[in-house]
Amino acid sequence: MSSPAPETTATPGPAAPGSTALAPAVAARLKHGPDGLVPAIAQQYDTGEVLMLGWMDDEALHRTLTTGRCTYWSRSRREYWVKGDTSGHVQHVRSVALDCDADTVLVTVDQVGAACHTGARTCFDADVLITAPPADQ
Repeated sequence: MSSPAPETTATPGPAAPGSTALAPAVAARLKHGPDGLVPAIAQQYDTGEVLMLGWMDDEALHRTLTTGRCTYWSRSRREYWVKGDTSGHVQHVRSVALDCDADTVLVTVDQVGAACHTGARTCFDADVLITAPPADQ
């Protein structure tokens, strides 16, 4: 069992020193929440399966775009994390898109292993609230 990550004082925001910032045209379009973050939905590229929701700031999005691996901002640990670095459940980026309002990021990925921290394939299969019948019934 691993020990929790050390507490950090990092906050989401501008690119870290020494890194190349997110393209200004992209950064200008993003509509961040009050905490400087935008929701990022990870979706399996070939099946359309919604895997998880994480949070990104400009730096996390920049890292995602330039490394080909999903990088998120952990609100609980207050640090960046690359999906799969500790679990081996890597997300290889296939495409990245903004929604029509530029306030949500959609990352299509090739998911290796579980996407959910619980070990499930997706974060959205354990607590289904309702299943509607097909539209033709």
